[in-house]
Amino acid sequence: MKKLIRVAALSGAVALALTACGSAPDDDDTTPGAGATGGETTAAAPEEVDFKACMVSDSGGFEDKSFNQSGAEGLQRAADELGVQINMVESTAATDFTPNIDQMIADDCDLIIGVGFLLEDPIQAAAEANPDVHFALIDSSFSDAEFNPVTLDNAKPLLFNTQEAAFLAGYVAAGTSTTGTVATFGGIQLPSVSIFMDGFADGVAQYNTDAGKTVKVLGWDKDKQTGSFTGDFENQSNGQNLAKGFIDQGADVIMPVAGPVGLGAAAAAKDAGDVAFIGVDADWFLTAPDYSGIVLTSVMKEIGAAVFDTVKESAEGSFSAEPYVGTLENGGIGIAPFHDFDSKVSDEVKTRVEELKQQIISGELKVESPSQN
Repeated sequence: MKKLIRVAALSGAVALALTACGSAPDDDDTTPGAGATGGETTAAAPEEVDFKACMVSDSGGFEDKSFNQSGAEGLQRAADELGVQINMVESTAATDFTPNIDQMIADDCDLIIGVGFLLEDPIQAAAEANPDVHFALIDSSFSDAEFNPVTLDNAKPLLFNTQEAAFLAGYVAAGTSTTGTVATFGGIQLPSVSIFMDGFADGVAQYNTDAGKTVKVLGWDKDKQTGSFTGDFENQSNGQNLAKGFIDQGADVIMPVAGPVGLGAAAAAKDAGDVAFIGVDADWFLTAPDYSGIVLTSVMKEIGAAVFDTVKESAEGSFSAEPYVGTLENGGIGIAPFHDFDSKVSDEVKTRVEELKQQIISGELKVESPSQN
């Protein structure tokens, strides 16, 4: 059964994340005696705008600790800061995509955002059938029947060169591994998944070159584009079992690219007691606090910011179909702080990671993936 979520029904995790984004008040606002009552001042709510922005999730839902949740946070931010109306609907299976999009069209949404590569076909079909409605699609561009890229005047791809940040995470994984074995796996083999795994494998290879080591990557062969996948983004037991298999083979750092399935892998890593975890899409130290003690870092996509900016452009009449591409250079992707692992990551690795980041930004170092758009 589809679950309709409106503004008042957003999760506490979303609200907390948005609170953290707020700017610090001016000193005068918190000084005793400031203002007529001498208390703290609060920002006035924005005037409601005659614009409705809507979102359809991929399977996994809006509390997936990953890209669906990040998208929801960006939409909620637009409601809070811009005064737009919002509506969201969760998908539990691929068969929900088209009916959910139709539901948003019937609800008179001005902008409809699909979350995830799997929504490409239904979002594209809806955009072609409804030229007066704006659409956006996270993690995929649009194509024709022969898979040639196409541009739709009313549909904007929101893309991320995630392999650049995953490269840095792979370097850190290899540089902190004590067993000489690390692992990655995916939910479903999609370009938006394998792009992480490509970057991760290349980062490990770079570390091996720099340090003269032979750290192994389980779960993915970039050259052959083959590896380990659970086949879904929902079943945490599948992720737990796959991660256990990697741990049994000696892996002491694991990066799942599988939405909520990654929670199963995190459980396996935590149970092992000496295995570190790398999150994806969001900072899992913050979004999955039950596992914060094992989170080495996360490969982050600033999906929320991209969603907010797209809503703002559309609401202000400046919508553009030109793809947004998040990179290390523009801050659309990155790796999270090391948090509890900061003292365990050597200064040498930290320094080298920053050097590699700057080389990628300058174009001196190219990190590429067959899955990038």
